[in-house]
Amino acid sequence: MRRNKKKRFDTFSLSFLDCMSCGFGAVVLFFMIISATMAVRQDELNKKLSERADSLKVEVSEGELNLVELRNRIDQTDKEKVEAQGMARRILQLLEEKREELARMDKDTTSQEDHINKLKADLKQLEEANRRLAAASSTPSDMGTRIRQIQGEGQRQYLTGLQVGGKRVMILLDTSASMLGETIVNVIRRRNMADAQKIRAPKWQRALRTTEWVVAQFDPGTEFQIVSFNTEALSVLPDTDGTWLDASDPEIVESAVAATRQLVPQNGTSLHHAFSAARSISPRPDNIILIVDSLPTQGESKPSRDTVSGRARLRNFNNALGNLPGGVPVNVILFPMVGDAAASTAYWRLAQQTNGSYISPARDWP
Repeated sequence: MRRNKKKRFDTFSLSFLDCMSCGFGAVVLFFMIISATMAVRQDELNKKLSERADSLKVEVSEGELNLVELRNRIDQTDKEKVEAQGMARRILQLLEEKREELARMDKDTTSQEDHINKLKADLKQLEEANRRLAAASSTPSDMGTRIRQIQGEGQRQYLTGLQVGGKRVMILLDTSASMLGETIVNVIRRRNMADAQKIRAPKWQRALRTTEWVVAQFDPGTEFQIVSFNTEALSVLPDTDGTWLDASDPEIVESAVAATRQLVPQNGTSLHHAFSAARSISPRPDNIILIVDSLPTQGESKPSRDTVSGRARLRNFNNALGNLPGGVPVNVILFPMVGDAAASTAYWRLAQQTNGSYISPARDWP
């Protein structure tokens, strides 16, 4: 008899295991995909964070530098503030002193006005006395042997020691551009002005007054000549080169003095031509009055350069001495230029060697 055998049921069959394996594999694959994606995103995130960190480091460095600069500026500002406060205190102190001084001046105003009124009254009396003296001294008998009268301020007299006498006297008047001023700056400034303004230059006016004063010292019967010189030498009266003028003739004297007032200082200086004029006139002079301000800038001809050194100027001076007539005293009246220190020594030696005199007059002379 066939035995009925009951069929065995297995829970984990092959089909179930296959399904489970497939499911597990799918889960593993899913997690692998997610992990790979997360890794890529993490790298990108890390890169961005690293770049941001580097940018922040740069900003921090710049901030530190700016902080240092701001601290320096704060220190400088504090220093300037302290200086400004100190200056403000000094200004306030000065203002207080000025207020006190002004108060004192206000107190003295009344007494000063009384003193000024008294001085005005005294001055008026002196002016009246001066007019009376001037009227009394204007008569021809009071002029003595002078060929020309010089009007000055008050009754000043000067002891110059200048030798202006002689039978034949030649005045050599420097009319170079340097006679426009006492400094190079003033000379350059006035050199570009109009002729009328050049003639009014204070130094040139002193030279003209000196020339007139010298002429006024001539004795009647003296023969004279006025020669102006810069880069050439010419008599101030036209057509009188090489001839002597009669100091006894008032018209000739007045014409010669008036002619000097028309001269305009210009160009350089050449003593060569000035001394040649003194040497060529016949008969030769027995006295030379040299009115000059500096060493010559050129010799017989114009130098090749526009600027002349001090050594070259002294050499031009020494070379010009060879044209002087022998045995004639040279009396030098020097209006010195600032910066030409060698001129005083050179012209003083010239006066000593020729038995002449040397003066460098004050600004109010004559």
